Amino acid sequence: MSEREDEREVEAPDGGSSRAGGAREGEVGEPSGEGPLRARASHADEQHTAHGQRHTAHGLPQLIAERRAKAERLREVGAELAPYSYPGVEPIAGVRAAYEHLEMAQETDEPHRVAGRIAARRGAGKAAFLDLVDRSGKIQLHARADVLGAEPFKQLLSLDLGDLLGVDGAPLRSRHGELTLRVDAFQVLGKALRPPPDKHAGLTDVETRHRRRELDLIASEEARALFADRARIVSAVRAYLDGQGFLEVETPVLQPLYGGALARPFTTHHNALDRQLYLRIATELYLKRLIVGGLERVYELGKNFRNEGLSTKHNPEFTVVEWYEAYADYAGEASRMEQMVASAAAAVAYEGELDFAPPWRRISFVEAIAQATGIDLLAHRDAPSLAAAIAERGLEMPTGDRSWPQLADDLLSKHVEPTLIQPTFVLDYPIELSPLARAHRDDGRLAERWEAFAGGMEIANAFSELTDPDEQRARFEAQARLALAGDEEAQPHDELFLEALEHGMPPTGGVGVGIDRLVMLLTGRSSIREVVLFPAMRD
Repeated sequence: MSEREDEREVEAPDGGSSRAGGAREGEVGEPSGEGPLRARASHADEQHTAHGQRHTAHGLPQLIAERRAKAERLREVGAELAPYSYPGVEPIAGVRAAYEHLEMAQETDEPHRVAGRIAARRGAGKAAFLDLVDRSGKIQLHARADVLGAEPFKQLLSLDLGDLLGVDGAPLRSRHGELTLRVDAFQVLGKALRPPPDKHAGLTDVETRHRRRELDLIASEEARALFADRARIVSAVRAYLDGQGFLEVETPVLQPLYGGALARPFTTHHNALDRQLYLRIATELYLKRLIVGGLERVYELGKNFRNEGLSTKHNPEFTVVEWYEAYADYAGEASRMEQMVASAAAAVAYEGELDFAPPWRRISFVEAIAQATGIDLLAHRDAPSLAAAIAERGLEMPTGDRSWPQLADDLLSKHVEPTLIQPTFVLDYPIELSPLARAHRDDGRLAERWEAFAGGMEIANAFSELTDPDEQRARFEAQARLALAGDEEAQPHDELFLEALEHGMPPTGGVGVGIDRLVMLLTGRSSIREVVLFPAMRD
């Protein structure tokens, strides 16, 4: 990198600053017409839409037509715009890491190949700078006419922001300290017919970011980093369970009978079988049948589906990991939960305000509600009595047509859950709320169940699993009575599960963890839509 006119910093579309070189920098904009310098002319005509995307004064259709025409001109001169492959590509972050030691103005002749999307372009005359972005990061490219040749250099500068580009070159450190890749050769890997989101404004409309996640990922390094962190969290969960001797298994998503949670299902029809099926609301009952079968430690990480409302904490399809462990109980699973979350937090170097270090706080369900509302649940064991206690204390929550289990759960979710910011286990739920959990060994009115909360929301649910088939049958019958009384979320009777239990099931602890909510906590997000790539949206 010998001849240098002064470089100066210009705002890059990624929101940061980059070094620019050449006698004058071109504006960061959408080229229109022929030749590299038309970018500056068209930039003045650009406008911003409500969603933070650009189009020219001629409108987006005109801009797309111009890009199509440019692609055709490139084909006419023999450019291949859609090669079948481009082998040997290295992550940009790896190239950057290998050459952080380079000193100011130091050059190398060591060849490297990178590929990504053009995020910025500046320069004119015989030298130009471009920013290339891949999943791992961004690197500045330095292109020179005397290296590439006049025609290839002109072709490179005619490319648009958003075009996909492969580059062969050698790393160097510019005089201003920017790690740069000299462009020795390049290959167009894909032509963007639509302009990318504006890198200065980004995608300003939240709904557009959620509906068009691909645009959010193009525009935002933060969004790309978030979903890379999500992948690390999921990998850490798997690695922890694999390391503890659990087998990852797969159970049906389409089920003839839903169960394992108190929730309303999605229904569908199987044409070939001519029968109604349900999208699973939980994996629990199938996984416990595998414990009966002798697999002893199993887990499944996948999607569940519940036909319920949308909120910042609820998406109708959501990712869960459930694990079941023979010869364990809910106390042992609480310790395992602490260890698993600590592993996930370490995987993303979590340094937020929540303290996930064991041991977490523990409080009983009955005590938590008494502290928050002054109501002793065990002194009000039927719906009319509990509704009267709620009204007496002036608590704002509906009580009409609500069963006792629903009222007890409402008290927790509305008056306790929002206050549980630091990681907390709420233990020993009323048995009516826990039709699949074992009765508490010291108090038959309660179940050996906990839920884990953090950041004001539930993140996990666990039982000492009910293994007695006769008691499970009685619980199913009690749920059937609730269903007849109008409870749409009651657990249906599952005879196949009961027959499995009749073969004998060892003492078992089971846990279900909401991955989406765990990702929210470990990445500092307040809405589940931010951590799901394509969340459910209203029309």
